[in-house]
Amino acid sequence: MSKLVAITSCPTGIAHTYMAAEALAKAAKELGHAMKVETRGSVGVENALTAEDIAQADAVIIAADTSIDDTPFAGKKCLKTSVGAAIKDGQEVIQKALAMKEPADYLSQISERKQEKSAERTGPYKHLMTGVSYMLPLVVAGGLLVALSFVFGIEAFKEQGTLAAALMDIGGGTAFALMVPILSGFIAFSIADRPGLTPGLIGGMLATKIGASFLGGIISGFLAGYIAKWLKDNIKLPKTLEGLKPVLIIPLFSSAAVGLLMIYIVGTPVKAIMDIMTEALKGMSSTNAVALGLLLGGMMAFDMGGPVNKAAYTFSVGLLASNIFEPMAAVMAAGMTPPLGIALATFLAKNKFTPDERDAGKAAAVLGISFITEGAIPFAASDPFRVIPSLMAGSAVTGALSMIFGCTLRAPHGGIFVLPIPNAVGNVGLYIVAIAIGTVVTAVLLTLLKQDLTKITAKSEK
Repeated sequence: MSKLVAITSCPTGIAHTYMAAEALAKAAKELGHAMKVETRGSVGVENALTAEDIAQADAVIIAADTSIDDTPFAGKKCLKTSVGAAIKDGQEVIQKALAMKEPADYLSQISERKQEKSAERTGPYKHLMTGVSYMLPLVVAGGLLVALSFVFGIEAFKEQGTLAAALMDIGGGTAFALMVPILSGFIAFSIADRPGLTPGLIGGMLATKIGASFLGGIISGFLAGYIAKWLKDNIKLPKTLEGLKPVLIIPLFSSAAVGLLMIYIVGTPVKAIMDIMTEALKGMSSTNAVALGLLLGGMMAFDMGGPVNKAAYTFSVGLLASNIFEPMAAVMAAGMTPPLGIALATFLAKNKFTPDERDAGKAAAVLGISFITEGAIPFAASDPFRVIPSLMAGSAVTGALSMIFGCTLRAPHGGIFVLPIPNAVGNVGLYIVAIAIGTVVTAVLLTLLKQDLTKITAKSEK
């Protein structure tokens, strides 16, 4: 029996982190190995690995779509993979980790790890998702605090000294003001580690001041990260002056470079793009609103937590900084219907689902109302050609209806639990209607497309 340790972490830290941890723990048990899994989710680190755990481990698995520091695992066989791979086949991931070669010696290992790390950090998607994962709690908290300030009246916050004004100041004035700098700072952090953080934060703040919004923040984050990394790798100093690099030289030159690029080259055209996009979204005709809702809705169900889903979600979250709330509403509603539709289908058409799937349908309902789209993944994985089109159709319909109804959402997460908060959701009654219709569309399509298991069993017995 071998001993393994693992870390799981997904960008939002809500579903995939824990699904991957469960899959790895289950696979290790089936293979007869001992495993401890540390989860790094939205609530922080849970089941943390100790120095003793790491010392006793025969291999380490990092199943993450965000940046994880592997320094504590120096000298160990360390397999890096995605949370998706761990969820899909935990046994294969464990066998790969155990089959890795032992590090030859410390210097070779350091060199090898540097090369691995360098290769990993070429992935823009991973860097972007790291930034989004750090920004998300600010957006949720800020959006809900702004919504709560409206409880006292839609313009009550304008009267200074009131609770409404204080809530607006905390949510809209502070949390939202930090959104873009944090996004930019942690994109840069993902690329260049700590040296990227300072220029990333400064670049993000400049993007906000210039009016380049989240798009400017994304660009400043990548600029800051790669500039800081280049400086870190290429500036060589005598050992006596080496301590000046992280506290003076890299922050000074990288911040100056990013700041000047944002002010003189990047900021103005990006602001123009954002202005055009903002005006287009604000003045959108009903036909264009339907098209946007269909597109965003379909994207949410296409890969359920994958890059396409995250692209739609990130686009909508970013628009909150420009006070555009309709796409966010469409995206959350469309992300709820896949597991809800499956749950309804397992109830309506019991003969088309196995007993295990019917039990899983109940859990999918809970995940659906919590806006955890990933609850539909097990069903999509087992029958993708029938399930995924059904999910996309329901989500697209929901997204389009939400846009037609003019629904708005100020908090980019929370599922039905944000609905009772006054003013968090605009047109809440029609919003519920949109979710219900999309759920029914998915359930009906699944009922029509899925094969009758009783007929299949009868045929096989003949």
